[in-house]
Amino acid sequence: RYLAVTGVQTCALPIYEVKIMALKKLNQFNYFDAEGFFSKLKLITVGSTVWKEYGSNVVKGTKLEVVIASDKHRYNSNEGEVVNNMYEKLTVKLPKEMDVPMNVEVKLINPEASIYGEYRNQLSIVAEDVQVVSK
Repeated sequence: RYLAVTGVQTCALPIYEVKIMALKKLNQFNYFDAEGFFSKLKLITVGSTVWKEYGSNVVKGTKLEVVIASDKHRYNSNEGEVVNNMYEKLTVKLPKEMDVPMNVEVKLINPEASIYGEYRNQLSIVAEDVQVVSK
């Protein structure tokens, strides 16, 4: 088959059929340095809820909401562009029920995170525990 291109000059170009492969489980090869990422963030607690298994009422632990109060990362950016994640809200899943005070700085213990979303700009975060740094 040929594609007819109209405009300035008419010509015929071959059309190539491209098949897109749908590979499975590629996300298993993504690596996100959660320890490195969270080491340069100051996290403040702003809320918590019960973490339930999706689609059921089985309690898995606590979902802790934190806000990034300070971000000391040097992100790659265009000249003159200022990039940071201050004041972004994150949800951290903790595999136990716990009562964490609000408006305190916390450090995540053994965090693991994976990037997801259409624009690859969201994090799914699970941590073993949290440590209150300051009240």
